[in-house]
Amino acid sequence: MGHHIIIAGIGPGNKKYILPAAIDAIQNARVLVGGKRAISQYASDAQTKIEIHGDIASVVSSIRRELEHEDVVIMVSGDPGYYSMLDVVRKEFSSNIISVIPGISSIQYAFSRLALPWHDAVLTSFHGRLPQGDKLIWRRGMILGTLTDGKYTSKTISRILLNLGWPPDAKLYMCERLSYPDESIHFSTIREAAHDESIGHCVLIALG
Repeated sequence: MGHHIIIAGIGPGNKKYILPAAIDAIQNARVLVGGKRAISQYASDAQTKIEIHGDIASVVSSIRRELEHEDVVIMVSGDPGYYSMLDVVRKEFSSNIISVIPGISSIQYAFSRLALPWHDAVLTSFHGRLPQGDKLIWRRGMILGTLTDGKYTSKTISRILLNLGWPPDAKLYMCERLSYPDESIHFSTIREAAHDESIGHCVLIALG
């Protein structure tokens, strides 16, 4: 029947927040794929390791080559269904050979730290992309959760939101290093964040 790809969510970072099913898949893998940090956290010397880097095409080629002989386990941060390698894998391989083990996303974890329900939130990502503006336009009571990067930070995103009609006094939470011992959550308003020092590579939650 051929070999399979297992995409395992490893949660927000701290090992306490990874599901046992993902741990089992990772520990039993002969071929393990992941980012540098995930490889250093979970891979053993006995496993064949493929590090995810900027050249995604070469990573896909390596996975395809290993699939000729073994199942492949791909570790992705957070949940595989939220802006992860799952998109790439589905485009390159048949869905019949792909299985997914969910994980706790950084967005989900951030909302839990604020004791805030997220079923009505608008969820998106500024990580390596610019979301469609109509998704971000303010409406009363709106809750926005988004990933950020080094370009789209608390400052730049706050300015974008102000231009899209968000009230200057709307609450903004900047959640860094989630689940790690040095985790920090900063509170501000969109007006203040638009002028304060930038915070990137975090989760932003805005309350309209």
